[in-house]
Amino acid sequence: MRVRLTTLCENTVGIFGFTGEWGLSILVQFGGETVLLDTGLSNSIVHNATMANVNLKNIKKVVLSHGHADHTGGLRVLLQAIRSKVDVFAHPEIWGKKYSVRPKISGDRYQFIGIPFCREELEHLGASFNYSKAPFWLNDDMVTTGEVPMITPFEKIDKNLYVKTEKGYEPDTLPDDQALVVKTPNGLVVVLGCAHRGMINTLIHAQEITGTKKILAVVGGAHLFRAGKEQLTQTILELKKLRVENLGVSHCTGMHASMALASAFEANFFFNTAGTVVEL
Repeated sequence: MRVRLTTLCENTVGIFGFTGEWGLSILVQFGGETVLLDTGLSNSIVHNATMANVNLKNIKKVVLSHGHADHTGGLRVLLQAIRSKVDVFAHPEIWGKKYSVRPKISGDRYQFIGIPFCREELEHLGASFNYSKAPFWLNDDMVTTGEVPMITPFEKIDKNLYVKTEKGYEPDTLPDDQALVVKTPNGLVVVLGCAHRGMINTLIHAQEITGTKKILAVVGGAHLFRAGKEQLTQTILELKKLRVENLGVSHCTGMHASMALASAFEANFFFNTAGTVVEL
């Protein structure tokens, strides 16, 4: 039994006819179950699903990796395409009023980057939200990581991310950041959204949740585009220690980090662009 991953949204495109946008959405199929991790930024998910011959109506479960718009912005158009009930699994902090500060662009002004819809609208369109801080087993083989413990000394939350509270703008520790883990006979397949709380932290947590050490593949956003040399070096060393067999990164990983990972993993690396389909 194999895991099939189809990337429906990503920053870049590797196949003619697909559309790229800043965001991520990966369709996960295993053991007769179809689960979607994230929905991209806007409407590329619907166009690319058509190009990939994916019937969105088969999606009954959606996992949201965190509450940023580039991972949730396609949820409304997805629900409009499905037109039936969809279970959406997320951390309760996903509705936090999330902002980023980008001095070079906005002169230190706070820019809203949270979910661009209200919950009631999405529920009216068919979304049934299921919230959990702890890992949530979708079935016998698929589980969300829930909150990821920060244990490595070299993985940190970006300092430009904030959440607006009654006290004002406070640093966002991204407790809602999570991944989707598929437990297969050949090892774990860990599908990352952004890994804001650290790719290595996420992988270690996935091993503990499932009781499985072997990692068959890691696919998705590794959030290394701002990583310095030390963090990137430590990340590669830890991936080797964890004996990750296959690595397919994209989105927030960044080109420099992707090149370093490609050099380290050689034939076991692939760049996960929109339209990429892999079976593991």
